[in-house]
Amino acid sequence: MAFTDVEVAEAHAAIEAGPSGEELNKLGLIYSTGDGPMLDFIEAHKWFNLAAFKGCKAAKVYRSELASEMSSEEIAAAQRAARQWLSGNA
Repeated sequence: MAFTDVEVAEAHAAIEAGPSGEELNKLGLIYSTGDGPMLDFIEAHKWFNLAAFKGCKAAKVYRSELASEMSSEEIAAAQRAARQWLSGNA
């Protein structure tokens, strides 16, 4: 799955206006399937975690699949990042 630069910019802009679970899930997909600097499993897990928190069922599945490819340290870093994001954006 590839995302255009416009889709990536739109997804990032959406988080500024009180994002839905689906918008957060899209960011998770962008970071879990992206190329080069956009491929970042910790960042993807963070967004999937936040999307799941907002009620996105698909994000729970994606988060679980991604976690199976991550170390416990990476998962902990993603969880810390999600908590930090929530503390400033809740």
